[in-house]
Amino acid sequence: MTTELRQLRDAEWDAWYDKLDVAFGGVPDGPERRAWWRSITEVERAFAVRDGAEIVGTGGSFSFGLTVPGGAEVAVAGVTLISVQPTHRRRGVLRSMMRHQLADVHERGEALAVLTATEPAIYGRFGYGPATQELRMSVDTVRLAAPELPGVDGVRLRLVEPEAALAACEEVYGRLVPTRPGMLARRPHWERLGVLDPADERQGTGQLQCVVAEVDGEVRGYARYAVKPDWSHAGPCGTVLLRQLDALDPVAYAALWRYLFGIDLTSSVQVRGRPVDDPLLHLVADQRRCGLGVREALFVRPVDVGAALAARTYQAPVDVVLEVADDVCPWNAGRWRLSGDAKGASCERTTDPAELALPVGELGSAYLGGFAWSGLAAAGRVREVRPGALGAASVAFGSDVAPWLPHNF
Repeated sequence: MTTELRQLRDAEWDAWYDKLDVAFGGVPDGPERRAWWRSITEVERAFAVRDGAEIVGTGGSFSFGLTVPGGAEVAVAGVTLISVQPTHRRRGVLRSMMRHQLADVHERGEALAVLTATEPAIYGRFGYGPATQELRMSVDTVRLAAPELPGVDGVRLRLVEPEAALAACEEVYGRLVPTRPGMLARRPHWERLGVLDPADERQGTGQLQCVVAEVDGEVRGYARYAVKPDWSHAGPCGTVLLRQLDALDPVAYAALWRYLFGIDLTSSVQVRGRPVDDPLLHLVADQRRCGLGVREALFVRPVDVGAALAARTYQAPVDVVLEVADDVCPWNAGRWRLSGDAKGASCERTTDPAELALPVGELGSAYLGGFAWSGLAAAGRVREVRPGALGAASVAFGSDVAPWLPHNF
């Protein structure tokens, strides 16, 4: 088989995206969502693999800023739209695309590549490690009392057309980005992701709604949701499907949840993609009534080990030599001395003896503080060479708040 991998051209986008639809089950996006995907595609970062005249592979990345421990924003490649046609599986197409992309990211000077995975088992082969988790909940709003905090009655709640509130909601989101590792500083057009509401995707729910929480005329939080009506012999049992909820302070946060608990004709709130340390868990009397589930979300791949480790800060002083194994990006392989604390860090090549040894994917898992080095070592994924190095690194790499990816890409 002879294939050619090259950068996507503007005129090829529709044919390229059609092939992506085929690879993901053959159900095409409606015109509204497709137009949004077109608006955010960075063509200069996208590529196609061709077999003759036929596109058989797609891929690309977005240019995001990622918050890392310490609050800095690091330029990352948000890997996306990866597909291989079923006729060309197991022929090295994916491997060639992933290696090409990582070399391109390195050339662009981006220290990290990140992705969300439809099939997580695939990406460990290319050095991506799960770095954040997300919480899903099905909250029983009949048996649980609504959240209350002093001052909640002073929050004004208003229903606003989602489009009309877009700028105010995006300002709230933007103020939260530096406060939690894993959050994405979004580029133009990404703000529209939260208000996309194609009628053909609603699956029995009503139109998207937006409620904003205001204090002294300032928007302090918002929630976007839709209601799916349902009835049983006992009466109404509809579901609130929460899309997003962001708030700048605990009182606005509690006020929004109290509102969601009280929506007429509903008996539950369902939500996916919340941080695993979501404050709601401490505002209800019985977490068992929240139907909790956890899964991995953001995968992180160090593309430049030295730059990535120097970009974040550390909860405790750390001075350790890491021996990193990386078959895909050989410029990362070898020993690195990391020295840092809460004020900053450096990470340079060294010939000193290794104190911890690990594959690059495990470094990605530990990078945002969501997975402890001690847990990775217990699974046989990290090897302690110098006694004591593991515990010190595990503490230093931690994060006060759980890393969280607010949305897929």
